[in-house]
Amino acid sequence: MEPAAGFLSPRPFPRAAAPPAPPAGPGPPGSPKPGSEPEVLAETPAPDPGRLITDPRSGRTYFKGRLLGKGGFARCYEATDTETGNAYAVKVISQSRITKPHQREKILNEIELHRGLQHRHIVRFSHHFEDADNIYIFLELCSRKSLAHIWKARHTLLEPEVRYYLRQILSGLKYLHQRGILHRDLKLGNFFITENMELKMGDFGLATRLEPPEHRKKYTLLCGSPPFETVDLKETYRCIKQVHYTLPASLSLPARQLLAAILRASPQDRPSIDQILRHDFFTKGYTPERLPVSSCVTVPDLTPLNPAKILFVKVTKSLFGRKKNKNKNHPEERDEVSCLVNGLTRTSIGHQDARPEAPAASGPAPLSLVETAPEDSSPRGTLASSGDGFEEGLTVATVVESALCALRNCLAFMPPAEQNPAPLAQPEPLVWVSKWVDYSNKFGFGYQLSSRRVAVLFNNGTHMALSANRKTVHYNPTSSKHLSFSVGAVPRALQPQLGVLKYFASYMEQRLMKGGDLPSVEEVEVPVPPLLLQWVKTDQALLMLFSDGTIQVNFYGDHTKLILSGWEPLLVTFVARNRSACTYLASHLQQLGCSPDLRQRLHYALRLLRDRCPV
Repeated sequence: MEPAAGFLSPRPFPRAAAPPAPPAGPGPPGSPKPGSEPEVLAETPAPDPGRLITDPRSGRTYFKGRLLGKGGFARCYEATDTETGNAYAVKVISQSRITKPHQREKILNEIELHRGLQHRHIVRFSHHFEDADNIYIFLELCSRKSLAHIWKARHTLLEPEVRYYLRQILSGLKYLHQRGILHRDLKLGNFFITENMELKMGDFGLATRLEPPEHRKKYTLLCGSPPFETVDLKETYRCIKQVHYTLPASLSLPARQLLAAILRASPQDRPSIDQILRHDFFTKGYTPERLPVSSCVTVPDLTPLNPAKILFVKVTKSLFGRKKNKNKNHPEERDEVSCLVNGLTRTSIGHQDARPEAPAASGPAPLSLVETAPEDSSPRGTLASSGDGFEEGLTVATVVESALCALRNCLAFMPPAEQNPAPLAQPEPLVWVSKWVDYSNKFGFGYQLSSRRVAVLFNNGTHMALSANRKTVHYNPTSSKHLSFSVGAVPRALQPQLGVLKYFASYMEQRLMKGGDLPSVEEVEVPVPPLLLQWVKTDQALLMLFSDGTIQVNFYGDHTKLILSGWEPLLVTFVARNRSACTYLASHLQQLGCSPDLRQRLHYALRLLRDRCPV
């Protein structure tokens, strides 16, 4: 096996000089008396050299903080970049513990496998290096430790909590299995919890690539102990072979049935991940959208939302917005849409009030992206959420979180440069916004995709799109609920929205030009066209977040554009002032740097996402 990138010839740390000793005896006349305030603040003392980690290649230094955990070969610490302040979890492996070739190969395998993974519920791999004493692997910091710590404090969890965590575990497992990766060490201590109570799967020390991948899962959280645990190891093996276990009487019937299906003796008889997610345990049980931080140590109050109230709010806002008597003469229209919504599952709507503004497709001219922070940039429109916390596509929160992680990682380690690296010769065509119009003072935000699909995100949180051939209307009352009609069969209650959509389509077709020289994609080539989840305007730029994870930032003054897409790997497309477009791998920008123009816009996008997009 070839050495992983970043492993260098051993080189010792540079030693920091000792601070000068203070002068002996009393100070000079006029010096502050003991206990009085000094006139000049003393310099901050230098950090303890023994707690500094230095990258021999880049010279970047990190302060080693508290111990997070330890295992057979490694210790994990909190580490902070002394220049940027970015915090990491650093896995420190002593060179003395991996003297044998197979031991070092195990570490290389872990690095090569983990660095290629990018998923919301898998601990993010940042970078690695080594010196004469240790190997350092820098990972995403999960500040609330792991499910093992929660289990130690709580011993058992409520079924809604188990559903909340288990959905995220299964999402990460499905991602791994689709890539032929077997984790082989699934346990509570390897399910880490972030600051905002999201679960991340980590520790790929025993992971391997297998075809076909097997499924190995534990469900200690429901019962407080593994199913086959006994005081004697031989007895444990016997129970496993005979599938002999007992379940607490407190478990619900769906939980019992799911555990029985998962613990069947033959792997061929066990349910797949998709079958588990379709089980009554999930489909008929309440899953909270978020868990309170207090649930790490105590039983939370998880009261489900009232479905009848949510449906009433949804239907009322979809039909009437703030105009109560708009359709009083046509009760059949209300019934028609009510039936449509009733045919879907329980939903709730997130109404966004937009300030009056005339139709516009551009804004102020001058750019000052480094010196000024985004101003006047509250979200102007957001697609309604289904309210269950687990959308079929991406949500605003997941798109923003993924983008923040990727941009921070890219910019934190990007070297200075005067020009961009070589772009991709033949990048995959992407779907992007080629035209847009803001009429949110009355209706909403209209846009045309490069595939020629035209859509409107209305002020009431609903979304309607017209296919490229102008024959099919797609209606989304929420981000995960979809209805489609032929143009001639759109329900009467939706005709006003269809009229607005056609007006926007005509306006953009006749008055606006395409915003860049990017290759177009035929709509038939896009199986699930992206939905606009949210748009945000500042005095300098327009930000658009889409359901496929694409983020587009249009800068008014010089008509440049920044498009983040792909994510596996992350692609950065930059449309320059002359309308020419180039696509780069974010990893290339991170390694080689980029032009000041592109760097400024990446920084601006990062600040805009961080400060102005609620997650």
